[in-house]
Amino acid sequence: MQNEEGTPTDLYIPRKCSATNRLITSKDHASVQINVGHLDENGVYTGQYSTFALCGFIRAQGDADSAVDRLWQKKKVEVRQQ
Repeated sequence: MQNEEGTPTDLYIPRKCSATNRLITSKDHASVQINVGHLDENGVYTGQYSTFALCGFIRAQGDADSAVDRLWQKKKVEVRQQ
């Protein structure tokens, strides 16, 4: 919910899992959020990053590694990474 100025007024805004689009509840203590840094052509960090959130369900299945790899392969085309 937002007020007339456009600032969020909710106390808690749930995240969504980047791999499954499930809502990550406040009680999901196994969930993680990972920032993957962007590099320039020389391999130097540019200060930019992409954020991926993974729910505990994906981590418990053992699919977190493949999910992050799949998400990054899709995202690196958008940000022009090698």
